[in-house]
Amino acid sequence: MDAQLGAKVREIAALASGAKLSRLQWIGIAVAIAVGLIVPLLVSDYRTFQFTLVLVYAMAVLGLNILTGFNGQFSLGHSAFFAIGAYTAAIMMDHWEIAYYWTLPAAGVVCLIAGFLFGLPALRLEGLYLALATFALSIATPPLLKYDHLSEWTGGVQGVVITKPDAPFGLQISQDNWLYYFTFVVLLVLYFCAWNLLRGRTGRALKAIRDNPIAAQAMGINTALYKSLTFGVSALYTGVAGALGAIAIQFVAPDSFTFFLSVAILVGMVIGGIGSIPGSIFGGIVIVFVPNVAEQISKAAPWAVYGTLLILCMYFMPLGIWGFIRMGYARLTRRRKAD
Repeated sequence: MDAQLGAKVREIAALASGAKLSRLQWIGIAVAIAVGLIVPLLVSDYRTFQFTLVLVYAMAVLGLNILTGFNGQFSLGHSAFFAIGAYTAAIMMDHWEIAYYWTLPAAGVVCLIAGFLFGLPALRLEGLYLALATFALSIATPPLLKYDHLSEWTGGVQGVVITKPDAPFGLQISQDNWLYYFTFVVLLVLYFCAWNLLRGRTGRALKAIRDNPIAAQAMGINTALYKSLTFGVSALYTGVAGALGAIAIQFVAPDSFTFFLSVAILVGMVIGGIGSIPGSIFGGIVIVFVPNVAEQISKAAPWAVYGTLLILCMYFMPLGIWGFIRMGYARLTRRRKAD
């Protein structure tokens, strides 16, 4: 009995410390990267632009997933951080003529500070009260961007128009293709950082706070610091996504960052898979393509179709798309072992 208990403890410790990726997982990652690299070669520039938005929203979904899926803090205000990142990039490019790639770290730092500062007073709030506070942040952002004293920088209601960058080094590829590859590289970097962060001690602390904050605090985890930093890191990811989204669309305006954007990011997280890093890609696909599919099915009532599709997804895939894939793989593995 003691031996079995010791083996179980070692198994749990190995899982908690972040087990190494298996050979099959590495193959899956390599295939996913290869598919991502050849996508622009197979589709038109417009489709490439859409897939660029998929990568952008995948970053935002990943940022929200770090906060909600791994730390248990609910947010309906990530459209505000998306807007901050977008306007940071637009102002730097339009007013100061700074290169687009420098706007990403700037947007990330600004949103990191904003998220951390917002996370401090939010420490006293949990559940529905935290959701209400972030909801207020979301609906307050567009009117603030329209404020007359800020219109010199934000462009007011008319927004800011920016120029899509050309490919560097004389590369003979279109602007859309170059921006796709640039966004793809940024996404890979952010994915690696998230994976490295969540598989270690910090990730275990975040999950402990999510599962039982009182027990986590009793174990010596500084829950206040971790919650505030998680809010900041989540905002950083969303801010970088907002900056890349502004560069891809070439335009920012207050009405582009309404509460509906927060809901779309939340829907992408749930459908893609809560608490999963790969699920954010599926979340980005849902955000970009599902509304288009709904409109093609019924132009008279696209949102009714959209809602029906979401209900069907939740009914047949309650753990999200990535959870559905993992469950299918687990069942297939058990059958092979049984045979």
